[in-house]
Amino acid sequence: MPNSAAEAVVEDPSTLKPSPRVVISTLGVTQILAWGSSYYLPAVLAKPIVADTGWSLAWVVGGLSAGLLAAGLVAPWVGRTIDAKGGRPVLIGSSVLLGSGLALLALAHSLPVYFMAWLMIGVGMGSGLYDAAFATLGRLYGKQARHAITTLTLWGGFASTVCWPLSAWLVEHFGWRGACTVYAAIQIFISLPLQAFVLPGLPAARPDGKPAGSASEAASTAFLTGTRRTRAFLLLAAVLTLGSVTASMIGVHLLTFLQAHGLELAAAVALGALVGPSQVGARIVEMAFGRHYHPIWTMVASVALVATGVILLAAGFPILALALALYGAGNGIGSIAKGTLPLALFGPFGYASLMGRLAMPSLLAQALSPSIGAVLIEWDGADAALRFLAGLACLNLALTGLLWVTARKG
Repeated sequence: MPNSAAEAVVEDPSTLKPSPRVVISTLGVTQILAWGSSYYLPAVLAKPIVADTGWSLAWVVGGLSAGLLAAGLVAPWVGRTIDAKGGRPVLIGSSVLLGSGLALLALAHSLPVYFMAWLMIGVGMGSGLYDAAFATLGRLYGKQARHAITTLTLWGGFASTVCWPLSAWLVEHFGWRGACTVYAAIQIFISLPLQAFVLPGLPAARPDGKPAGSASEAASTAFLTGTRRTRAFLLLAAVLTLGSVTASMIGVHLLTFLQAHGLELAAAVALGALVGPSQVGARIVEMAFGRHYHPIWTMVASVALVATGVILLAAGFPILALALALYGAGNGIGSIAKGTLPLALFGPFGYASLMGRLAMPSLLAQALSPSIGAVLIEWDGADAALRFLAGLACLNLALTGLLWVTARKG
């Protein structure tokens, strides 16, 4: 007869997990490749596509907007699926969708096929970018996921640094269709195997979505309940959505805003490059010190820094580099707060589903914001758009204050 004590220490193989360092590194690599082959793709490929097809730039860039709309619509389903089955099958599906969509994009010779490809890529984005990755980490590590989420954003911060030069090299040597084909192959032959064979699976969830053996965690009273939970969720959704509007509009129209201040294009590009390092630098600071304070303070700092940077831009502050550095720092730690604050406020149970519900309005707003910015610029110039963003930033600061009161109120 087998020794019962020995049997007691043998774990179910389905629950064995690689070290968090391995999991985070795997997700980090696949995040860089996913962002680079989807969200950041038009920044390099848009003009070559226009030159090759004769389609207008608005239609070409509109493919990304269609993709973001699709991502927003599937986000709640993605979250529920991660809660029920873990992140591995969803992330595998994302690689398949991104690879298939990119392959179709390479073959697109008409706008309907082009948009069909972007809709497929968009579903892949909704099931494979930050929201899905954060939900996966939350599902794996529960309340201890904060450090993992913070570290993952450091990896993601290098997506444009790695993939913009790679995209430019691919376009130069193989054309834009060849670039899409290479990225499709990367998704299928690199990202998919990494997610299939390195990321751990999860034990089956109970019908209430709580993993077996977690009763002690379930008994925690540290998380919001009742009307406070509902109020905090609505406030957080509003804060994240307004933040997405600001980030999306500035991301697309930043060079226009800077040129409106009298800068030449080369100088505007050089200044705009400050945003990326500021994001990564702020994330490093958060990773070093974030464990010492509640994530609500990360969100407060993020919104305050973004608001200060945008207001300085709108006011014509002469030291534009400072305004952009502040904005970049706020935007950088905002990605961390987006993943860690819901976990701290609402707990690990149902975290993935909640992330999906939070992501939906943000992604939809992100899809529409560049067009809204373009209308404002055409209607009354870049200054009008900046004033609009400054107003939104101030509103977001007020909403964040209300969220802080709701989170802290005993």
